[in-house]
Amino acid sequence: MKKIKKYKNPFMYISLIGIMLVLGINFYVKSKTEDAIFSIVEDIPKTNVAIIFGAGINNDKPSKYLKDRLDAGISLYKQRKVDKILLSGDNGNDAHDELTVMKLYCYEHGIDSNKIYMDYAGFDSYSTMYRAKHIFNVDTAILVTQKYHLNRCIYLGDKLGVKSYGLSANNGDYKGYKYYALREYLSVFKAVLDVMRDRKPRFLEEEVNINGPSNYTKE
Repeated sequence: MKKIKKYKNPFMYISLIGIMLVLGINFYVKSKTEDAIFSIVEDIPKTNVAIIFGAGINNDKPSKYLKDRLDAGISLYKQRKVDKILLSGDNGNDAHDELTVMKLYCYEHGIDSNKIYMDYAGFDSYSTMYRAKHIFNVDTAILVTQKYHLNRCIYLGDKLGVKSYGLSANNGDYKGYKYYALREYLSVFKAVLDVMRDRKPRFLEEEVNINGPSNYTKE
């Protein structure tokens, strides 16, 4: 009787190990950060700065994701949970100028322009938190974004020297939310690698102290 040969596929085992590693790292990050996430403004600790992450625009209007983040940050300011707002996004070209849309929205909804600070090179979450620490000298902050994104942002903040709390900006349904939440598993994995290799953001320009004059401009 012939023996049946068992063929082992190395790719299958490597893939399985990779999946387990990604899931393990995500579990670790979530366990370290979940207690710092809040969904009600009244419950979150008061601090000096709220950091609002960019999330795309539709012409000269914020996307649904971004509008809800801005509204949550404005609520923090109006309820005196923060004194200042740091807006971080991408203004790499005229067709995708998140920062102008974000700053005008905040100003038009009652935030003093002297309390608005602009991070023009927040091209990704790591860059935003790294620059918050090293360019804006932020030590403690409330991070404002959707729930799926908060664990990674808080982890990055804490690792890069910014004591971080998170306010969930979730408000209703979002197009593509499940996709972004699933993709976040890989983003968390990459964030841990970025911290381990001490990645430097693409741009590190002159310091703008969050306790000094605002760099808000009317242009």
